[in-house]
Order: sequence, then C-alpha cells, then structure tokens
Amino acid sequence: MLTFTTPTFAAQPVASIDKGDVAWVLTATLLVLMMAIPGVALFYGGLVRAKNVLSVLMQVLTVFSMSLLLWTIYGYSLAFAGEGALIGNLDKAFLHGVGLASFSRAGPSVPEYLFFAFQATFAGITCALVVGALAERMKFGAVLLFTMTWFTLAYLPIAHMVWSPQGWLRQLGALDFAGGTVVHINAGIAGLIGAALLGPRMGRGQAHMRPHNLPLAMLGAALLWVGWFGFNAGSELQADAAAALAFVDTLLATAAGVLAWLGAESLLRRRPSLLGGISGVIAGLVGITPACGNVGPMGAIAIGALASLACLWGVNGLKRWLRVDDALDAFGVHAVGGITGALLTGVFCATALGGNGGNGFSMLHQLGVQTVAVLVTLAWSGLVALLAGLAVHWLYGLRVSTEHEREGLDTTAHGETAYES
Repeated sequence: MLTFTTPTFAAQPVASIDKGDVAWVLTATLLVLMMAIPGVALFYGGLVRAKNVLSVLMQVLTVFSMSLLLWTIYGYSLAFAGEGALIGNLDKAFLHGVGLASFSRAGPSVPEYLFFAFQATFAGITCALVVGALAERMKFGAVLLFTMTWFTLAYLPIAHMVWSPQGWLRQLGALDFAGGTVVHINAGIAGLIGAALLGPRMGRGQAHMRPHNLPLAMLGAALLWVGWFGFNAGSELQADAAAALAFVDTLLATAAGVLAWLGAESLLRRRPSLLGGISGVIAGLVGITPACGNVGPMGAIAIGALASLACLWGVNGLKRWLRVDDALDAFGVHAVGGITGALLTGVFCATALGGNGGNGFSMLHQLGVQTVAVLVTLAWSGLVALLAGLAVHWLYGLRVSTEHEREGLDTTAHGETAYES
C-alpha cells in the first residue's frame, strides 16, 4: 500500500529545483487563475439578474486584480515570512529578498517566485468569492475598500496561522490541504457578515430573483471543476503520489456532490434541477478541499456527498433561519461546505478509513483540533468583516441608492449593458 506524505506544504530538508515539480506548479497556478477569471466570474454572473451581470463580472475581475497587487506589496510577506504564531513580518514586502535563487520553506523544489505566484492566486480567488454574498446592491468602491481591509486583517493572519510552518494552527496540528479554512470558511463568513450589514436586496421575498442565465453559470461551474485540480493537487507543490491522490479525490468527491444534491432534490422537490447540479459541483469541491491529500478515494466520495447535503441545507433551511440575503450563497456553500470538509478530514484521515493519518492517529484528538481551526477562522474573519463593514459604511457608504438598485448596477455603476433589448 502506498504511504502518502503529510499534509499541506510539508517542508523538505534540501532546496533544489525539480523541473517536474516546477512544470506542474506552473500549470496548477494557471488552473487556479482560470478558476477566478473566468470561472467564478461566469458562475456568479449567470446567477444574478440580467441588470447586474456586468457589475458582478467587474467586481470579481477588479477584486482579484487588486488582491494580486496587495499580495505582492505586503501580503506574501505577512502570510509566509517570519516566525510569528499569528502573523508574519514585512521582511519580504515588495518581494524583498525573493529572487531566481531563492526557495520557500513550504515548497523547496520550486523557485520562490512560483510559490509566491501560486499563493497569490489563492488570495485573489478567496477575495473574489466574498463578492457573491454582496451582489446586486453594494457600491463598487465599497466592495474594494471592504475587500482590501478584510484581506489585510483576516485572510493574511488565517493563511499564516494555518499554512506557515510556525503558524499557531499549523503547529497545533490542523489539517487543511488546500484551503477549507483559509479560503472557504474564511470567505463564507466574511460574505455573511457583509450581507447582513448591507441588508436584503429590494423586493427580496416578493419579486423573482432567479438566475438570469443558467448556461453561463454552468460554464463557470465547469471551469471551476477543471481549475480545482490545480487548486487541490497543486497544493502538494510536487508532482508525486500525494498530488495524484488529491487529483483523484477531487474528481470523485465532486461527482458524489452532484449526485447527492440531485438525489436530495428529487426526493424533496420531485425533480432535479441544473442549478442544483452545479451547486453540487461546488459543494463537493469545497468539501474535499481541506481533505484531498489526506483521505482515500472512498473517504473522498463520502465527504463530497455529505458536504453536498450539508450545503443543500445551508442554502435552504439555514439561510431562512439566519434571515440574511447572502445573494449567491457564499456562506451556505463555501462556509458550510468548508466546515463540513474540515471536520470530516479529522474522521476520514484515519488509516482504517483509507486515510494517511498513520498508526498514532487519534480521530477524537484530530476532530478537536479541526474544530478549533474552524471556530478560530469563523470568529477572527467574522469580527474583521464586521469592523471592516462598519468602517466602510461610516467613511464611504456601503449600499447604492434605491434608484440605482432598481435600475441595475450595470448601467448606474458602469454605464454598460450586457444584452441588447
């Protein structure tokens, strides 16, 4: 039986370039870029009303681009430089000390430039995911200010704590292979808090707010599924057996997520829907993200199916209970799916269930550690999002005017229309 390497970013003692690893991580970085632009943009764009599709495309494009530059100026340094337990330092601000001959401790067989770029796409897509909760009523400038503040005070500390070798949650033993806590729970709770501060969209509960273009959303979901192989398997930072395991787990968990959602819809509503199917794609992908390099294929199928069912509840029952207009279900899918996947990682990592936890693995202990990581992420990110939203509201204002919201943000914010009448 194959024995797979330990979780995300396991350091190696000697730094030397491996051309196979470099080729794979270059490819993975491009795949993650495709997830955001165009994947998330088209997925979100198809789910909003026709009068707001360009505004969502603009927000995703701009937030992603802004995040890349912030990552370069100070984000990479605060996330991965230094020995702090909660945050790094500014030793590598403006990429100081990063050159052709430098390596990251996290990926010693690839150049540091490549590790920097790979992680930059993670930072960018995480910020882009938050846009989904805020869609159709937030000022364009407010989106940028909110994202910039949250990125600095929430994304960077959580990334450092979970993924940096000296990070507190990493040292505690939290398993997050590709971003269940850092990306999905982090973005989901920020979106929920932001949506709560904004209030519901005009006409919510009375007017129809169905997706205006499901084929567009289907295309976005398909691009996300393909790109997610770079997201998950690329997080091994090597072209090895663990990357292959993450690849297989991503394939199977997503398929299980689709069938679980459609099966539940068939039972509850008597007919499956394309919206349900593509929601199952995202739910399965989110659920397997923290676990993909640490659980076996059968565990991946279980996680994908269970995460999908949890997200189905998240976008229906939980959403009604919370009474927050999370427009595109950033919390109901990304946070709920991320929480489910993070906790189930502590279960299916067990060797007896096909995982690579090893002989000394304690399921109860690992579940406790995973729970701590989930709660810390929810509390830290949620508090930062609350403070960031209140600050932006006071300084600039969060929401567009009633007239602009009624007319649609495409014309009022950007002077364009997606479709000719």
